[in-house]
Amino acid sequence: MSFRVLNMRSWFIVTCMFATAPSAWTADVPDIGPLPPVTANPDNQPTPERMALGQALFFDNRISGSGNMNCSSCHLPNVGWTLPSAFSLANEGFVERRSAPTLINVGYNKALIWDGRAPNLEKQAIGSTTNPVHKGQNMDTLMKILNDDPKVVAMFKAAYNSKPNPDDYGRAMAVWQRHFLVTGDSAFDKYMKGDKSALSESAVRGMAIFKGKGGCIACHNGSNFTDSDFHNTGLKRNPEFDKPEFRKILAFDAKRMKLDDPDNVTDDPGRYLVTKNKADWKKFKTPTLRNITDTAPYMHDGRYQTLDVVIDHYNRGGDGVENQDPRIKPLGLTATEKADLKAFLESLWGPLPSLAM
Repeated sequence: MSFRVLNMRSWFIVTCMFATAPSAWTADVPDIGPLPPVTANPDNQPTPERMALGQALFFDNRISGSGNMNCSSCHLPNVGWTLPSAFSLANEGFVERRSAPTLINVGYNKALIWDGRAPNLEKQAIGSTTNPVHKGQNMDTLMKILNDDPKVVAMFKAAYNSKPNPDDYGRAMAVWQRHFLVTGDSAFDKYMKGDKSALSESAVRGMAIFKGKGGCIACHNGSNFTDSDFHNTGLKRNPEFDKPEFRKILAFDAKRMKLDDPDNVTDDPGRYLVTKNKADWKKFKTPTLRNITDTAPYMHDGRYQTLDVVIDHYNRGGDGVENQDPRIKPLGLTATEKADLKAFLESLWGPLPSLAM
């Protein structure tokens, strides 16, 4: 009798250990922690003059072909440097099929744009300017406009000792985003630096779920809460894509990215657009979770309006789609555990520097 009780007790202890221990997916990932200083591009070091030029260009409508858009049109400072809508804005004659990614802490990112097609911030700034779906500006036209503006010419001279040119245009945009759009200490950061009163008991429990039962740290790891990799997060096809205007943009971008048979593309291929590797079908970059309370709606197509719905998506194990990441499986989180996880995510909000316009 005692032998049987001992076995049952041992079974209970072992079962609990396996239920709460991190999975093999999370065993070797970087731990979460406070942000280090952002790493500068050695060929584009920040200076006050470069920062001033980058900010001026970011908010200048002349960088768009229509003269009606600038970078802040899709990345609003007061709503997490993104848009509070499912889909981003688009140039005249187009619609967007993706959400505007936040620019918060973009200088820490190794993956840019949802499908990673831009190799660095310098190139991304130029690509967004000339992309017909985004700003649709001709770079030669833009350089003539900027060179005809004495104030802008003086700013380029002070920043890069050059006249306005495409390379330094991209560099100025990049250096400002990289070194200005950086979050300060969040409650989480203060807690990790020793202030154990900075997090509520619920948030502390939520951090344990994030790193353990929830498995969130498998992809949202490191100081910026992203592995800078690409994953199929188990989202079924967006029904908006049945509309003619979305079919048009899907085909248009597939053609730009040189996919075979682009006119028959009826879903967003994600990373596959870049690699043409079937294993990358509908994979999208892992976004930062910092300041996540400011960056709704969520997912690459903005389909989820609240964090509760996002947590429910992962708790049920996604939608069970083709090529879904095998790490996304039902979690069995209770209502209390989901509330604790949300409390932890909310603790990742940190202040951003004020704009000097």
